[in-house]
Amino acid sequence: MKKGNVLVIGNSGVGKSTLINAVLGEEVARTSYGTKGTTPKLDIYESEKIPFRLIDTIGFEPGFLQKNQAINAVKDWSKDCAKVGKEDTGINVIWFCVEGTSSKLFPDTIHNLFRATAMWRSIPIIVAITKSYSELDRKKNIQMVENAFADKKIKRYSPNLKGIIPVVAKTFSLNATAYAPPEGIGELIEITNSLLPEGIRAAQKDLFAFKLKRKRIFAQSVVCAITASAAAVGAVPIPIPDGTILTPLEIAEVKSLRRIYEIKNSNQLTNSIIEAGTVGSVAKNAINLIKAIPGLNLAAAALNSIIAASFVVAIGEGAIYIFEQVYLGNKKADDIDWVKQVIESRLVNDFVEKVNAAIQKVGDKTDKESIIQAVLGVFKFKQK
Repeated sequence: MKKGNVLVIGNSGVGKSTLINAVLGEEVARTSYGTKGTTPKLDIYESEKIPFRLIDTIGFEPGFLQKNQAINAVKDWSKDCAKVGKEDTGINVIWFCVEGTSSKLFPDTIHNLFRATAMWRSIPIIVAITKSYSELDRKKNIQMVENAFADKKIKRYSPNLKGIIPVVAKTFSLNATAYAPPEGIGELIEITNSLLPEGIRAAQKDLFAFKLKRKRIFAQSVVCAITASAAAVGAVPIPIPDGTILTPLEIAEVKSLRRIYEIKNSNQLTNSIIEAGTVGSVAKNAINLIKAIPGLNLAAAALNSIIAASFVVAIGEGAIYIFEQVYLGNKKADDIDWVKQVIESRLVNDFVEKVNAAIQKVGDKTDKESIIQAVLGVFKFKQK
């Protein structure tokens, strides 16, 4: 198994760096006895003695800017993990450090944790209760954490909580004759090690979900941009039923979407999408049905613009679905019959109703921007 990565996160001054030094058995992370913390950026530490790396984070600060700096630092690290060659820097286990001297775990602190680690929705979480010096304190601390994670606002994250471990990272003087020795470090290492296989699988799942979500965002932006071009092309005094005036735009749209989903050697797939959406009998029939809508009183240029934009969105919507299914491995790129069915369904199921809704939405506002917004709105595409 590859070496895993543990994200050490929590408020400033909670003792994250001290904990890291205790786990590694050497002074590698800077420490402080104050409340501001010492880690200005994310640092990674490792040792041959333990099977995982430790990522020390910026502590959450009370101020808005400082708090966001900490959250954004983790988010930036997480996004970087999605880059080619950086997959082994993904987060596999989270140590959420909570100070044992606190009487309450505030919802804002947990909210900060989940904002920072939003990309890692499946990753195991261990709450490390630092500075937990006595048995009585530990029982109260554990109850405090259990109550906090049972809150209905964050209950959906509760299954990720795999352990609550009170720790003393460094010998602490309780009074002139009593000391609290280091404790809980071995247990923390042991449970972390046992969770690594689960965490590595979860990280792969979360990384894939992140990449897929990002592809969807990019794909929608492509469709929105080409829809704007289609609206402009459709406004020229050339009969839309010819279909051919949209072909260059649709080819550009489908090829761009294919690149986003990394579908290679699929010219036949691309051609099938274009043919079904542009010159196919279903496409021509859809145009005729639109023109037959009773009471249609839009100027020809505005009507053609709406029809052209709607065709591009519908084909883009179908192409995104097709490429996503191929990317996920659910379908083969050479299943041409299925491809044609998908595209044709986009021009049959509710297509005429959506175009009619766009027409009604445009009303008297027949400028290009109003047409684009109306068409994208009824097809539920967000313009970026």
